[in-house]
Amino acid sequence: MNNILITGSNGFLGKLIYAELENGNKVFGLSKNSGNYKLSLEKDIPVFYDNFDLVIHCAGKAHVVPKTKIEKKEFYDVNVLGTQNLLKGLEKSRLPKEFIFISSVSVYGQDKGNDIQENYPLQATDAYGQSKIEAEKIITNWCEDNNVTCTILRLPLLVGKDAPGNLGAMIKAITKGYYFNIGGGKAKKSMVLGKDVASVIMKVAPIGGIYNLTDGHHPNFHELSLAISKNKNKKKPFNLPIKIALLVGKFGDLLKGKAPIDSLKIKKMSSDLTFDDSKARNLLGWNPQSVIEYIYNNKI
Repeated sequence: MNNILITGSNGFLGKLIYAELENGNKVFGLSKNSGNYKLSLEKDIPVFYDNFDLVIHCAGKAHVVPKTKIEKKEFYDVNVLGTQNLLKGLEKSRLPKEFIFISSVSVYGQDKGNDIQENYPLQATDAYGQSKIEAEKIITNWCEDNNVTCTILRLPLLVGKDAPGNLGAMIKAITKGYYFNIGGGKAKKSMVLGKDVASVIMKVAPIGGIYNLTDGHHPNFHELSLAISKNKNKKKPFNLPIKIALLVGKFGDLLKGKAPIDSLKIKKMSSDLTFDDSKARNLLGWNPQSVIEYIYNNKI
């Protein structure tokens, strides 16, 4: 039996990891409002009364496009200062043997591309991506200095029941009938099921390393929207020709963030962005379920 600490244990992925690991392990949760340790890591250094064999750092700020300097700073406070405070707290107790950090493919800083691998330069310029890069560096150095096995999981769009972020927004738009594909919905995006990420935790923890995790299929918007529509018993979303979409995007630009769609969103919805997970497949036996298959057969 291992003693395991999960930060962000009340979040979407944290809950899935907790449920996966609680059988056969003693799992401790840390989050703002629930769990064994209730605190905001960006504000406080935790005082741990337990020792941990494995720490899984899920806590972080995401799913928001910052519009002000204050909102941008929140990414640094939560994702960087919060990480530093967690590590300071661990230094005052017995150090864990293993540490897993839940990072993001946003660190690569790309809006388009295919089969991006883990050795791709970290070029993020946005507040979220930069905060994840900084947190990765802090954790990597800390683990090296303290002889802790370090794992970094770079995740794309997370999928599952009541998933947050862009998928949740897409499901809402399809349910309410205002979603549309662009240019036939041919653009492919990497995604992964939260439950599959949870299932690989105990396998990767003693090995360490940096891994992209995807479902390996990289569905396009047409496939994804069709699966969601059938899941929700809604009509198939209509398609907006790319030329018209570009005009809509330029109109949205004029409204400076007040429109639901702009040129940047049009670009993202019409460009492939996929990541290579062959490292995880070769070293970990990573064999996840297709996101599309999951959506057709489960409530979301």
